[in-house]
Amino acid sequence: MPDTAQPPASPFHYAIFRDVWFANLASRFGGLIQSVGASWIMISLAASPTLISLVQASNTLPIMLFALLGGALADTFDRRRLMIVAQLFMLVVSIALTVAAYLDALTPWLLLLFTFLIGCGAALNGPAWQASVGEMVPRPVLPAAVALNSMGFNVARSVGPAFGGIIVAAAGAVAAFAVNAVSYVGLLVVLARWKSPQVALALPREPLGQAMLAGLRYAALSPAILAVLMRSAVFGIGAAAIPALMPLIARDNMHGGPLTYGLLLGAFGLGAVLAALASTWVRQRMRSEAMVRVALITLGAGGLGAAASPALVPAALALLISGAGWVLALSTFNVTIQMSAPRWVVARALALYQMAAFGGMAAGSALWGVVTEYYGLDVAFCGAALVFALCFVLGLRRALPDLAVTNLDPLGRWQVPEIAVAIQPQSGPVVVTIEYRIHESDIPAFLAAMGDRRRVRRRDGAQHWSLLRDLENPELWIERYQSPTWTDYVRQNQRPTQADAIVGSRLRELHIGPGKPVVRRMIERQTAALPSHAAGVSEPLTDPVQQS
Repeated sequence: MPDTAQPPASPFHYAIFRDVWFANLASRFGGLIQSVGASWIMISLAASPTLISLVQASNTLPIMLFALLGGALADTFDRRRLMIVAQLFMLVVSIALTVAAYLDALTPWLLLLFTFLIGCGAALNGPAWQASVGEMVPRPVLPAAVALNSMGFNVARSVGPAFGGIIVAAAGAVAAFAVNAVSYVGLLVVLARWKSPQVALALPREPLGQAMLAGLRYAALSPAILAVLMRSAVFGIGAAAIPALMPLIARDNMHGGPLTYGLLLGAFGLGAVLAALASTWVRQRMRSEAMVRVALITLGAGGLGAAASPALVPAALALLISGAGWVLALSTFNVTIQMSAPRWVVARALALYQMAAFGGMAAGSALWGVVTEYYGLDVAFCGAALVFALCFVLGLRRALPDLAVTNLDPLGRWQVPEIAVAIQPQSGPVVVTIEYRIHESDIPAFLAAMGDRRRVRRRDGAQHWSLLRDLENPELWIERYQSPTWTDYVRQNQRPTQADAIVGSRLRELHIGPGKPVVRRMIERQTAALPSHAAGVSEPLTDPVQQS
């Protein structure tokens, strides 16, 4: 009798997710404590507002530069091993940062270099960790797991900065950097013990450059993913103003120290935690686009309120509201990406999302630092509010899709065909034609279905797609495309999902036969020049022009 039991609703039911979640929470605590130390030590070095804001930018810029590489690695290599390598790299850099701070050898630019390198490790680790969640929990539980990840980050954000401020105030930035270095150890132990599922490779690994291009192509031809990328990039530019300029709010508006800064960050994080806890309830009652619009309003209002307040309590309340908007927007973006990409490309899709969001944050951090230096905090936060307004307007033209549990599991129907011509895996190009017979009255429906077929084919790797109609037999239509090699052709046909089957079913229903649509697979070949001594071939003795 088949097992009809539903998977447990809580991701914490699954031991590996629970263990990694708590270990990752500890690591995030360390990272945020390190951020407080880095921001405050930059202030103690008497740096300009631009250099202070670049601390945030140096953390996020590597994600924009290297996340796609990390996503391609995560989709083509073992994700657990990639995370271990990234964690070890960040551990080594954190130890070096601690030693440099202890020896009082840090300069503003050396501090930015260390934070940039730690950000590089995070850029490689992030897509692998996000994509691995789908290996730890069943797909129906995935939205809850993504929400828990957001909550975990913001639990750390709500408490970590306050602890960071206390640690920096009591023991200095060196202690904050040391705590961050130790925080990687627990996650390394958990990852070393995890026996991640091993998938036998039926095909050679996709070359890294080709894998990165495949991720870009998939995102460009996926309307849901493309909408998220566009909105998250604009959102990131505006949202960067709050964490990048918060040290200046603490120092200039309130004349406070690291403890004040930590409390402001704690208020921001607490609002994010409350929003994360309520996100499932909110998502059941609001559409995705509505959630993002509410988030934009709260972020804009909260940022303006914090910049205008000279007292701790009202500024903290304003930042609490901003934190709620922050997590509502980013968790909605993240879940939309996770639910819109199949497993073979999910890490690359998440990497592109991180590049868009954090790339926007990196640009925004530098932008608002320059604006603050020349025009002041009030003008910078007014500018950020205008960016939020732009993001709101973009949503009126391209709203986020409503979340739906689309079946993106591999279709699994396609079988490698038996061929009569001996070829190698790298032989090509392979040209494929599919012949349909369509009744005149069904042509509009057929063309509409072919529009979807074209997008799916190209998204999965087909090249030079075209649709032809026979001039002598109007019922005959031919779909034509090619793949660079036989391996590429096989890989492309293993990528369609259960959701893509709808397009194929529509086309088969429109085909009037006889039989199924005829598929022909051909390999392109060049003609060979005949040798001059071949029988029946003579070479002209003189140039024809000279003969005349």
